[in-house]
Amino acid sequence: MNRVKLRRDGAIGRIILARPEKKNAIDREMADDLFAALAQLEGDATIRVIHLGAEGDDFCAGADLDALERTLDAGAEIHRQDAEALGRVFLAIRALMKPVVCSVRGRALAGGAGLATACDVVLAHENAEFGYPEVRVGFVPAMVMAILRRLIGEKRAFELVATGRLVSAHEALDLGVVSRVVPGAEFDVTIAKLVADLAATPAESLRMTKRLFYALDGKSIDEGIALAARVNVEARSTQAFREGIRRFARPTEKP
Repeated sequence: MNRVKLRRDGAIGRIILARPEKKNAIDREMADDLFAALAQLEGDATIRVIHLGAEGDDFCAGADLDALERTLDAGAEIHRQDAEALGRVFLAIRALMKPVVCSVRGRALAGGAGLATACDVVLAHENAEFGYPEVRVGFVPAMVMAILRRLIGEKRAFELVATGRLVSAHEALDLGVVSRVVPGAEFDVTIAKLVADLAATPAESLRMTKRLFYALDGKSIDEGIALAARVNVEARSTQAFREGIRRFARPTEKP
């Protein structure tokens, strides 16, 4: 993995975009590396949470335009494979049965913004910026729209992708693009605490929570409640649930 670093820190798996000289722009090799890293961590039973971060001043500037230029005359099949390589990364993040936390410093643009918002939790540095400027170079923010429309709705999403304008971390929070904006002085500590807290949570309850959360997409309220009831029953059968209920129902008596 030349463009992505993979580290294990106890129950925390860390994936780090490692092309700071290119503002972590995504080419086919990086997309493949990201997918491989996610697959490795999903298959590692010791990992409970995944943290996606980046080296350098910017999280990710989007697609590598130099790489795109080299494939301009490559034909439709090559372009399809290239696009689907990034698309399967987005899908893999959603399909993982472990929460994925993304920390964003600097700019997250185009596919980089899509990569961040594909994650389950997005913590943004107070100086971070987000944008979908593909239209300005005659491109289409295609796959990222599948995520963006779900996050913020039609009107606001269309305005962002049609104008390509950048939004601050605080506007991104107001729009629902990020989970939280963190002051710069507290950023590293806040990230560390969040992933540590998630890593200390019973793995089975995290797995079922994430599975149900996204399974509710497109369900009616009746279907959603019925599905939730089944997951509720499933959760009650786990050892972690039994131990947790006993621990809270029978707190240690104080002298």
